[in-house]
Amino acid sequence: MLKLDGIATFVAIAEAGSLSEAARRLRLSKSVVSDRLAELEHSLGATLLHRSARRLTLTEDGTAFLERAIRITREVEEAAADMAERRGTLAGPLLISAPVTFGRMHLGPAIYPFLARHPEIALTLDLDDRRVEAGADSYDAVLRNGPIADSRLVAWTLAPSRRVLVASPDYLERHGSPDSMNALDGHGGIFYTNRGSGDWRFHGPDGMVSVRGRPSLRVNNGDMMRDAALAGLGIALLPLFIAGAELRSGRLGIVDIGVQPEPEFIYLAHPEGRRPSAKLRAFADCLRQAFGQPPYWERFESNERAPTG
Repeated sequence: MLKLDGIATFVAIAEAGSLSEAARRLRLSKSVVSDRLAELEHSLGATLLHRSARRLTLTEDGTAFLERAIRITREVEEAAADMAERRGTLAGPLLISAPVTFGRMHLGPAIYPFLARHPEIALTLDLDDRRVEAGADSYDAVLRNGPIADSRLVAWTLAPSRRVLVASPDYLERHGSPDSMNALDGHGGIFYTNRGSGDWRFHGPDGMVSVRGRPSLRVNNGDMMRDAALAGLGIALLPLFIAGAELRSGRLGIVDIGVQPEPEFIYLAHPEGRRPSAKLRAFADCLRQAFGQPPYWERFESNERAPTG
């Protein structure tokens, strides 16, 4: 008979890549982890992992079993969390993916008080500028900054995300400040590679228009885009949650070309058909309250700081 702790241990080993790391994550001894794996393999009548001196790799049977093992452990965790919610407690694991820069700058002040209020929630926050798919790697939800266009997702809007063209005063003094979309052609652009193109998209008189600038730098991180603009390398299209402080201090200036960029939002997305848990709904409500309407990073006329609760 299969034991749940053996299945959960196998999942932990597969995700950690070693018995030692799995033991550390599970807070068990390495011998207990090894015994649980051996018992599971005996019950299944199959070898799940190839063992070598350097690493563990999944066998063909292990690869086939892992997908269902993850699903089983996830279902049990969600069932336990549902029971806790019935008792009025938010509890259990919560796995969220978010962009690096936004996560570093703005998620901490929002989520630390939330976790302090709900100590039985075990949040795993995966910060990655790679555009992951909601539902991949068992994420409960993916926090994104961008247009809401994927109909396969259920998206909860957390805040608008206004973007502006910015450049350093030194750059604008040397190259002039463009005042139209056509005038952007001769300027160096700092582009975000995870968008999949080197285009800036604006609302023109006849609809959405893409402007392809001359790349001075293409990079997949917002912090580096801001820093490149500060260094005078060119013009960047940045959200105010990244560029707001530098605009207020005068270290960056807004480049006004008379049209607005394509609208974007901070939103939390989860796959259609998956029932969101009470803790995920509470997490989204916490973020909305912390960010505010309009979000605090867009309040140029005040010296308000990020909320801390």
